[in-house]
Amino acid sequence: MTRPRPPIGPAMAGAVDLSGLKQRAQQNAPASAAEGAKTAGPGGPGGTEISEANFEDQVIIRSDEVPVVVLLWSPRSDVCIELRDALSGLAAADKGTWSLATVDVDAAPRVAQIFGVQAVPTVVALAAGQPISSFQGPQPADQLRRWVDSLISATAGKLAGATSSEDVEEVDPAAAQARAHLEAGDFVAARTSYEAILEADSGNAEAKGAIRQIDFLTRASGQRPDAVDVADAAPADIEAAFAAADVQLLNQDVSAAFNRLIALVRNTSGDDRTKVRTRLIELFELFDPADPEVIAARRNLANALY
Repeated sequence: MTRPRPPIGPAMAGAVDLSGLKQRAQQNAPASAAEGAKTAGPGGPGGTEISEANFEDQVIIRSDEVPVVVLLWSPRSDVCIELRDALSGLAAADKGTWSLATVDVDAAPRVAQIFGVQAVPTVVALAAGQPISSFQGPQPADQLRRWVDSLISATAGKLAGATSSEDVEEVDPAAAQARAHLEAGDFVAARTSYEAILEADSGNAEAKGAIRQIDFLTRASGQRPDAVDVADAAPADIEAAFAAADVQLLNQDVSAAFNRLIALVRNTSGDDRTKVRTRLIELFELFDPADPEVIAARRNLANALY
């Protein structure tokens, strides 16, 4: 099977796995992120402009100490500029409790490629080298404030950086092998590896999340490309709607996918409604629970049900 391009981009929880980059960065890291900042270029509360040269130090390593909010933007977009200014203001007001990193996708396309960016502006928050939340497009100032506050709250007391060998998390060989299969696009081998991890540790969150994503990728990449048109022509066909939602998620049209199934919940009853609701919740679980689109969709689903 041809390896599909990464789905959903950074919005999908865990879809962008930077663990390999983090490991390399730690091996080559300066004594502290502050030391690395000496050569990082313009920075401070207003944000650090990210290039290939300083990406590892100012994004991956820095996120061991405080949450790093990465803004992928273009100076050709007024919306991007407005969002950059809004985030810069919040970063300045918060005085170092989190770090703003800005990536001009035109000037640093390879950095943008790491995040699987399909549109700008895209914002990805990282902690301990991994994405923990994200969104695309403009956001109201009050929602931005709440989003940043949620990042600070979620990481409070959990980020201190690795200061000694005792602080460095031991790499699980089984997990490393599973990640390697996943990064290589070998979904069968990756799923087998993660299943073995779950057999030994039934509560392993990484394995559970990875299997959900692998199953989604396998199913969605096999849907017919005109699935959306087919579903639009038969709005009462549940299976057609499921296929269309998969394709829309794969193409990062997240709200449209959620709204399609929420509309179907409104128009069904009994077992059919339960079936649609179950699929929708499964799709929610692919994302960070704090993702604004997931929060909105859960609220809309509750309204549709009650």
